[in-house]
Amino acid sequence: MHKHALLHMTLATLLATLLPRVISIIEATKTVYDAAKDANGQPEAFRQVAARLPLVTAILHKAKERTHTLDETAQEALEPTLESCKTKAEKLEKIFRKVIWTDDNKWLDRYKKAVGTLGKQGRVEGLMEEILKDVQVIACEKLMGTATNAEVKEIKEAMKQMRDMPSSLPDETGDALNQQHSGSGDNIGATGESVLNLHKGTGDQYHNEIAGDAQFGVNAPNSTVNIINHHNQQHLSNPQTQNCLRDLRTTDPRVDKKRIEQTRGGLLEDLYRWILQNSEFQRWHNDKQRRLIWIRGDPGKGKTMLLCGIVDKLEETTAATAAASALSSCLLSYFFCQATDSSINSATAVLRGLIYLLANQQPALLKHVREKYDNAGKELFVDKNAWFALSEIFTNMLQDPGLDSVYLIIDALDECVTGLPELLQFINEKLPVCPRVKWIISSRNWPNIEEQLNISDQKVQLRLELNKDSIAAAVSTYIEYKVGALAKRKKYSPGLENWVRDYLSLNADATFLWVALVLQQLETIDRRNTRKKVEAFPPGLGPLYGQMMHQVDKSDDADLCKRILSIVAVVYRPITLRELVFLNDALDEPDSLEDLSEKIEDLEQTIGQFGQGLLLQENTSRELFPSGKAEVHYSIFSRSQEVMSRTLRRDIYGLQAPGFPIDQVKPPNPDPLAVARYSCLYWVDHLLDCTSKNSINNHKDSSPVDKFLYKYYLYWLEALSLMRSLSSGIVMIRNLENWLQANESPNLYAFIRDPSRFARYFQSLIEKTPLQLYCSALVFAPDKSIVRRQFEKCIPLWIQSKPKMEANWNAALQTLEGHTDRVMSVAFSPDGRQVVSGSQDKTVRLWDAATGAPLQTLEGHTGSVYSVAFSPDGRQVVSGSNDKTVRLWDATTGAPLPTLEGHSDSVRSVAFSPDGRLETLRVSGGWVVEGMSNILWLPPIYLPPTCEATCNGIIVLGHSSGRVLFLNFAPGAKFIIYN
Repeated sequence: MHKHALLHMTLATLLATLLPRVISIIEATKTVYDAAKDANGQPEAFRQVAARLPLVTAILHKAKERTHTLDETAQEALEPTLESCKTKAEKLEKIFRKVIWTDDNKWLDRYKKAVGTLGKQGRVEGLMEEILKDVQVIACEKLMGTATNAEVKEIKEAMKQMRDMPSSLPDETGDALNQQHSGSGDNIGATGESVLNLHKGTGDQYHNEIAGDAQFGVNAPNSTVNIINHHNQQHLSNPQTQNCLRDLRTTDPRVDKKRIEQTRGGLLEDLYRWILQNSEFQRWHNDKQRRLIWIRGDPGKGKTMLLCGIVDKLEETTAATAAASALSSCLLSYFFCQATDSSINSATAVLRGLIYLLANQQPALLKHVREKYDNAGKELFVDKNAWFALSEIFTNMLQDPGLDSVYLIIDALDECVTGLPELLQFINEKLPVCPRVKWIISSRNWPNIEEQLNISDQKVQLRLELNKDSIAAAVSTYIEYKVGALAKRKKYSPGLENWVRDYLSLNADATFLWVALVLQQLETIDRRNTRKKVEAFPPGLGPLYGQMMHQVDKSDDADLCKRILSIVAVVYRPITLRELVFLNDALDEPDSLEDLSEKIEDLEQTIGQFGQGLLLQENTSRELFPSGKAEVHYSIFSRSQEVMSRTLRRDIYGLQAPGFPIDQVKPPNPDPLAVARYSCLYWVDHLLDCTSKNSINNHKDSSPVDKFLYKYYLYWLEALSLMRSLSSGIVMIRNLENWLQANESPNLYAFIRDPSRFARYFQSLIEKTPLQLYCSALVFAPDKSIVRRQFEKCIPLWIQSKPKMEANWNAALQTLEGHTDRVMSVAFSPDGRQVVSGSQDKTVRLWDAATGAPLQTLEGHTGSVYSVAFSPDGRQVVSGSNDKTVRLWDATTGAPLPTLEGHSDSVRSVAFSPDGRLETLRVSGGWVVEGMSNILWLPPIYLPPTCEATCNGIIVLGHSSGRVLFLNFAPGAKFIIYN
């Protein structure tokens, strides 16, 4: 028989005998008590303990029914907890048998003798509390979902009652040992049965009461420890800490969860219990190597409510873990994405929410936020580098040595409108390097999410469509509950209630959303018309969406409704009502905003609840885009140009002072840019999503783009600077430049190239002082710059003479500023999107190659950085330094990876091999070194090399004499072989 099969059989056999044994011991204890429960002098503690025994046996019987479904990993994880529970149950039964006699009131003497050397935890209430802890771990963690919510609550209450119960040994004595300790290091000591206060570090003490046995040497068999660990707590009353949390918070996911549950009619335990017992979910939960589960399914399958239920159960798990082991902790953080709310629909918002919950649970983790926040303030979370800063902070938190384990849950990834690729890449990268973290994510069945997740052995997929029976059963429970509540409110007869319930059950197609939509309509229907109206609802979401579009067609405002839907369907972020008005000709009437609000409210009553599901249906897509989406994109582009032309002007905020710094700019009220913000940020994207280049080249060199840029380009750059989005504008111009063909519109192509150079060259200046666009930028642009010539009239009159500049742009595209000393090495990433630089200021910096924006500053070297390079896949950066070390960095988050030490002098060159491995050949101390071994001594004439390069076993050395030395080494170990 195969070794693993034999092990599985052994574990299964062990559980099959161990769990029934525990149950029989608990039941035997209850039998002993029941036989003598009316005896004179019955101890109260025994009565209280005996009253909790039926709860324990009931839950263990449920657990027994589920053990046969466990795989090998889950069985192995369950066995130690059952052994622990069995040991305590045996002690409890032994005490009950020795102490409880029917005609004897000398129970106290026998009790003291029975407890013997067991100490405080040998008392019956202490043993019962520990048994309850084990049962909680079994029901809430090892076999999640075994206990109902009511039973979990009952376990918690029973544990508290056991903990708060007066001692069952009233004359129990024990001297308490109070120790004081200051300074660094641990102060540990206790003798006999005592209470030990342990304080680590200096400053305020934070009390964390821990119950349980602690062994500190042979002289402390029964010590109760109260650990006061200053480094694991942070004083939340500190004003700077409060400011940090307040600025970090974009939403409180705990409140979002309550809102979701309330708006969807409450969370029913029977709707999600099935997933806790699902084999794929159990495989993820019990196998330490399975660190991510992706719950995927079509719209309306109840993914969000499933995750709400999982959150509740995992909260029970974390509580059980904390109760079972006071020296370890398990944290839970979660986030619910929602596409229509800009505060919770981006990758940065997800990280902010996850970080916020972790910091609230374990305040010591805030140190990773404060390290950056104390210097940057609120801008840390909102500026153009927010994603990179938050990624680094979150990584540091997840790798914090004080973090035992953590569950991270992200719902509705498909509704992460901004930064989804970056978020998925982050998750992928953290899986192998953060083994204490388990992820749950949910989304629709989007191919791009599946592709980016790159499902591997560490990841589990749970497809809701493959669990239709479980979903259907949950939907039936939902119908039962909701129809019952509706029948009470509407005063349905029993016959009508049953008829509605049956109709919904037959036509729901295992889809919660369909049921919810029909029930919503029934709320507004008179009871007499219920049957007629219900029968009018077609089965399934697709036909129902079609019916709703038919209702739109029959409405008086059908064209308006469709136009609104078509715009909402293609915009790149949720838009405000006022922005919507200005993106469509039919809506742009001076006094129509109030009327439009009423119409949109009417529209929402009809189709608002369908959300993106309606817009993504194939049949409704044809209704909304009869001429294709390209026509809508071009319409939005055209309207955006009109909006910007009417809105943008020089010094739109009235700053007046040419050197007014951006960090002091506050938008006026009302904000003149409010109606044009969307247009400023996305007009090029809509233009490029048109299917034909004729859309912009149909007038050759007098196209709308040509006219707009010639007249409003500087005003547009000013607006982008005021919106802190200038880098986005540079990317837009670069995209437009790459898309155009010079031979189709030479003048437009030339003009696009010139503003691109203008914006990149003066980017740093414009971002810091927007009005310098009209001063320094124009004055110091080349004489033949199209932008300078076109906008020369914008130069202030007080600049009476201008310097003679070079005629054309030189070869320098952009100057990247940030290093405080000489730059020694630069390199492009393989895809050309990033630049890395190393400097004598001891830092490595990453830059966006398209915009010049700084992405990361990598700090750690203690000497000048002489050489930098990207790995072939672009995911890592390597740097060599005067401090004699080689350092590796995560190119996405900036997190430091292992430091390579061993050089006896400065490292002046570093490189990766083509397969991504770091080259280990180098020159050090007069030797060619491979790894840590000297393999070839170099004569003084070749020392020291001025530069070196390595690749695939070849090392090339450059020398001040002009010589270049090539050495090629075979792979493998280097030994001297004697024949």
